[in-house]
Amino acid sequence: MAKLIQDLWILTEDGITLYHRTFDPKVNEQLFGGLMSALNSFAENLVEGGLSSFEMSNKRFNLLKKQSLFFVSNSDKKHKEKKIIPELEKVAEIFTGLYPVEFFDSWDNDITIFQNFEKEIADELEDPIKKFWDGF
Repeated sequence: MAKLIQDLWILTEDGITLYHRTFDPKVNEQLFGGLMSALNSFAENLVEGGLSSFEMSNKRFNLLKKQSLFFVSNSDKKHKEKKIIPELEKVAEIFTGLYPVEFFDSWDNDITIFQNFEKEIADELEDPIKKFWDGF
């Protein structure tokens, strides 16, 4: 499977960013989480199901809701959404397998426990540095 996901955020419904992997952070990950939560709440008031994707400049952001969590990724707009969504679903499957709904019943709101999640999904994420070197 191609690695099309560039950046990734995993959020609670309240907008708390549990995990993020960004290569060029331009905004605080917790502010981003709050913004995504607010945008989705607004979208849910307009249409059933809320926000599923949006585009900015040369990036497409895809959102997937699973087990009261939001999985947000971005990728180059040239990649078709139908190729991105299965990758995002696989990330969501891995995360919810490691941290099922019951885990959050006793979770103490310490987001540092999710820091090592990147090791679990390394095969799913694009590596811009490798992509750069492969271009030579």
